[in-house]
Amino acid sequence: MIRIATWNVNSVRARLPILLDWLREAAPDVLLLQEIKCEADGFPFLEMESLGFRAAVAGQRTYNGVAVLSRHPLRVLRDRLPGDETDEQARYLEVETSGLRVASLYVPNGNPVGTDKFAYKLGWLERLKVHVAGLLEEEVPLVLGADWNVAPEDRDVHDPIVWANDALCRQESRAAYRRLLHLGLIDAFRVLHPEAGRHSWWDYRAGAFARDEGLRIDHLLLSPQAADRLETAGIDRRPRALEKASDHTPVWCVLRDESNSGL
Repeated sequence: MIRIATWNVNSVRARLPILLDWLREAAPDVLLLQEIKCEADGFPFLEMESLGFRAAVAGQRTYNGVAVLSRHPLRVLRDRLPGDETDEQARYLEVETSGLRVASLYVPNGNPVGTDKFAYKLGWLERLKVHVAGLLEEEVPLVLGADWNVAPEDRDVHDPIVWANDALCRQESRAAYRRLLHLGLIDAFRVLHPEAGRHSWWDYRAGAFARDEGLRIDHLLLSPQAADRLETAGIDRRPRALEKASDHTPVWCVLRDESNSGL
């Protein structure tokens, strides 16, 4: 079995003790990190290696940044999303590991709606769709793990009316996300848990976590070749309850291991 997780850690340095404890307890084989908020030279490679993880990083000082941790050898394929050579934001990292192609993504937030930030979000998702369509043609097991900054449906939002005009819930954002699903990707958690009211992000303010007033915006999307191997999936709320936690919590799935390759 291969256990894969995705987690927006909201600064890998600030959350390092929580991250290390979770790696020991949850024992994933592959962890996709977002918003690490550091360049590669500031990433805690030694701490990861002490737990048996190799790491690849696409970093950016103070903002953004994504990484992939794996217990197995990994090979970096891309450290930027193609389609716009002027885009310098560190939001995409694609590797081969454990017989899979995996990518860690940090989709733009897009707020405020009506600004260049929202246009950038929609353009970024369109570029992603084009790239993923090409990957799917290769018919390889593919896992996209991300803070998507999209709550796909009202059942993924604690109060759909309050959030209706936020970039995370706008119909344009949801339509862009659905276009990815229509390519043939499967939402690992949703396919196994059709019920409403399961969240992966809670605001720091006003006791949102204690009241479970959150959103489900962190997702693992699987190609058909990976989805055929899906065993189980879940959301681990425990790290979010800790002091100095990220406002996101890990989302994970387990795939049957059918790898014949060291990568």
